[in-house]
Amino acid sequence: MYTMDDRTKFVPSHFDRNTLPCTPLFSRLLRLASRLPPKPVIRDVRANLERDNLQLLNDVLSLRETLYQILPVEKVKAIHAGQDTYIAVLAPGGYCYVVAVLAILALGAAAVPLTTALPVEEAVYFIKRSGSLMMLTCDKNLDLGKRLQQSIRSSFDHEFCCIPIEPSLGSEDVPLDQIVISSNRYLDENDPGLVIFTSGTTGPPKGAVMRRAYTFDGALSVADIFGLKEDDVMLHVLPVHHATGVGITLFPFLITGCCIEFRSGGFDETWMWERWREGAKDPSKRITFFSGVPTIYMRMRRLFQQKLSKLPRSIVEEYLAGARQFRTAICGSSALPYPISDFWTQVMGKKILQRYGATEFGAVIKAHPGDENVPDGSVGEKVAGIDLKLSEGDEGEILVKSPYMFAKYLGDAEATKNAHDEQGYFKTGDIARRCGKYYFIVGRASIDIIKSGGYKISALDIEREILALPYALEVIVVGVPDDEYGQKVGAILTLQHDSLGSVNDPAWSKMTIDKLRSDLKERLAGYKMPTLLRVVEGELPKTPSGKVVKKVLGPKYFPSDYYSQKEVQIWQPISSIKAKL
Repeated sequence: MYTMDDRTKFVPSHFDRNTLPCTPLFSRLLRLASRLPPKPVIRDVRANLERDNLQLLNDVLSLRETLYQILPVEKVKAIHAGQDTYIAVLAPGGYCYVVAVLAILALGAAAVPLTTALPVEEAVYFIKRSGSLMMLTCDKNLDLGKRLQQSIRSSFDHEFCCIPIEPSLGSEDVPLDQIVISSNRYLDENDPGLVIFTSGTTGPPKGAVMRRAYTFDGALSVADIFGLKEDDVMLHVLPVHHATGVGITLFPFLITGCCIEFRSGGFDETWMWERWREGAKDPSKRITFFSGVPTIYMRMRRLFQQKLSKLPRSIVEEYLAGARQFRTAICGSSALPYPISDFWTQVMGKKILQRYGATEFGAVIKAHPGDENVPDGSVGEKVAGIDLKLSEGDEGEILVKSPYMFAKYLGDAEATKNAHDEQGYFKTGDIARRCGKYYFIVGRASIDIIKSGGYKISALDIEREILALPYALEVIVVGVPDDEYGQKVGAILTLQHDSLGSVNDPAWSKMTIDKLRSDLKERLAGYKMPTLLRVVEGELPKTPSGKVVKKVLGPKYFPSDYYSQKEVQIWQPISSIKAKL
């Protein structure tokens, strides 16, 4: 409690251009900057630059000074008084992004990262929803930023401005001994630090306000679980406007003093394999941590099987060594299908770590590095310090209380309240089962639990079995409305290249609903068998974070008149066929 006899009540505020706020995050970063010899903490492949902690803090202070000069005096006073203030960031993962987010935090405001792939109309929604005062933009996205500025000024905020990041970088070289931590009161770790918009898989994106503690204490919990060390190197290729790219693969590595190597932009599996190979051949280029989503691991497996594995053995061994250099490889966003997981276990010599979490409460179930007892298909065990239970004992909806939970949904008190039960647990909407200390995700209650003929069926269980078939590349299983059964089990399937030909090849027709059911008969009970099949060419559409949105793709591939569409295969029981004859 701030009392009237607190020393900060009587002395002038300790603040100037080279003073960082009193927070655990900046205290840690300044201590790391004093380590000798200096080492790179950010390596930006696209920008072709490396920066150490002192250079990073110099640029953070410089950009913050730019913001102070632009912001109206009353806004600065409001920030210093603790008023919630939000500033957007429009930059891909890289050095500019890190500087921008840290400068906003050093200002005492909260950062709102936006994807650079947004059209202007959608970006306006996020700006308006967050009430961002301004937006920091890298040069690459300056055109989009200016168009966004024009749209916002003409519609609802005539003072909104787009501030380029690069002009403030490298302009100062303040010695380490002249950068200090303020002796003012600690900034409140309960105040907003970041706003991460949900993916929108269960409704319109909501702005989850993460507390300032999320950037340090929450990050420290992740760093401890992974056992991060200062000599670790994380290859970061994930979006930085989502929880995984910020809360798992940025801040934990930043506060540990690791090197984060960014490569933003579209994912390129050929570049990735070459980068892995380089890390195995040159110790100075070694990577110790890698985090991907199932789509990344799927595409890299496909390239290896189709091309790399056919190269001379000596070259193949170099690629395999590249995949084995990691201390830990991580998978986020969604569960890694068993066939893909099994392939990488064989290639890497260790399992890819999986976890369960969400934007609102972080990762609360994790597989620990070195735990060889994690059963196949499990996302691990409950993280220490997390209050978690299943609604029906050993199975049911996952209910969570976490110290790293979001504070609120921006501008939606009703949604914030309704997201919790009477006891204050966050209602995840995800169904899981527990076997001993290990958890298995059954699926999302709203889309992954199919109610057919009186049975409750897990779509994820069926997907796992289909993906174990040699010709399956991707699959989603959905419930398709049906008057008789309530829902039918529909499978949307893509095929491995060359497994059954292409859509222009007669061999493609070999993939029938009857073949699929025949191949599954030893794996699934009859009531779980798909009765509808849609074979799709290429990959299934995904969100920027690599998620497949079933609520969109289900109706797209199985519309209400699916029975009249030639692309949809409908299984007919033998008894029905005989009756027709």
